[in-house]
Amino acid sequence: MIKQTRPVFVFRSILKWVCLILIIGLAAGTLSAFFLTTLNLVTSFRDQHTWLLYFLPFAGFVIGLLYHLSGKEVERGNNLVFDTVHNPKDVIPFKMVPLVLTGTLVTHLFGGSAGREGTALQMAAATADQLHQPFKLNAQDRGILLIAGLSAGFASVFGTPLAGIIFGMEVLLLAKIPLKAIFPAVATAFIGAYVTELWEVGHTHYHISYIEPLSLKTLMYSGLAGVAFGVAAILFVRLTDGLSYLFKKISYAPLRPLIGGVIVTLLFLIPGTYKYAGLGIPTILESFNSASQTQDFALKILFTAITLGAGFKGGEVTPLFFIGATLGSMLSLFLPLPVGLLAGMGFVAVFAGAAKTPLACCVMAMELFGISCGIYVTIACLVAYFISGRHSIYNATENKDPRHFLFGKIKYSYFSKT
Repeated sequence: MIKQTRPVFVFRSILKWVCLILIIGLAAGTLSAFFLTTLNLVTSFRDQHTWLLYFLPFAGFVIGLLYHLSGKEVERGNNLVFDTVHNPKDVIPFKMVPLVLTGTLVTHLFGGSAGREGTALQMAAATADQLHQPFKLNAQDRGILLIAGLSAGFASVFGTPLAGIIFGMEVLLLAKIPLKAIFPAVATAFIGAYVTELWEVGHTHYHISYIEPLSLKTLMYSGLAGVAFGVAAILFVRLTDGLSYLFKKISYAPLRPLIGGVIVTLLFLIPGTYKYAGLGIPTILESFNSASQTQDFALKILFTAITLGAGFKGGEVTPLFFIGATLGSMLSLFLPLPVGLLAGMGFVAVFAGAAKTPLACCVMAMELFGISCGIYVTIACLVAYFISGRHSIYNATENKDPRHFLFGKIKYSYFSKT
């Protein structure tokens, strides 16, 4: 075997990673564009044919049967991806892509209360993992490949590349940032977001009309709001985990989403509850302009916890946006801060507490709402993060004893002791 000189080795390594970054960015951006386009179509169709809600139990049975027959090894979704980063074993099966895509679209078509980020993350990561054998990557480089996939998936589905960069590393709760992962994460996040835009797929635009001038009082009110956001994150995680535990008592897996679908359908019989179906984007947008109803955030927690706990597909993040925005909007009735500002703070802070990603959430807020809200959202996100303790929507092995690269080991808070 001819030994390579160092310049040749470096050139081959750079060329390899350039190819990997381009492939992941293009794939993630294209998959997210297709997913967002079809998601908009099924949501619009459901809005025009609300009778589809009554077939949610049947849709749940189909999703459950699909995973029961051919997707048992990928049903853990995001947690499978996270565990693979920390402990690389078998290649994540590519079947995860069509399964989670189909499951999510069916969930939304029939009115399940779910999100979209989980689908984007799983599609991007599963696609990225197919490349590690052809490119002969070692375990460490494979982890970097998956981090890049996560960053690209998040950035492309939300149109927030800077937040995507941080999310891809922060969500893994690594004790320190792997420096070798930074450039691939940056490059794939921007490429993924740009490719989605090239496909002319738009993202929802949110606007905070007025930012209160900073003062000691307004900062104190931000902290109080952060406590409420942290408690909401705990409620969401505990209820979702608790219901998931109960549904798993049902031995035949396809019956779990069927029964969950029956419960959600019965809840839809209550007048005014259609707003809790699907993503709930119109209600989120409305929360930035006027105070939300007191029950909005609580009912969205209930609808989403049943939907996801029963085994429907999608994600938690957009429902968390809904929960946080409507909770913050409602708090404007009690706290002397602008309704739009409180909605924006809650939009990201409940997510920060539930996902343990305060830095990504702060950056996301500034990408979505502008940098002028930075101090307020930072306080809200950090308070919610610490209040929520170890409670996390992600139950990968490493997340059970998390250690943030900036804040160290996450301890139980007073509010989150069992």
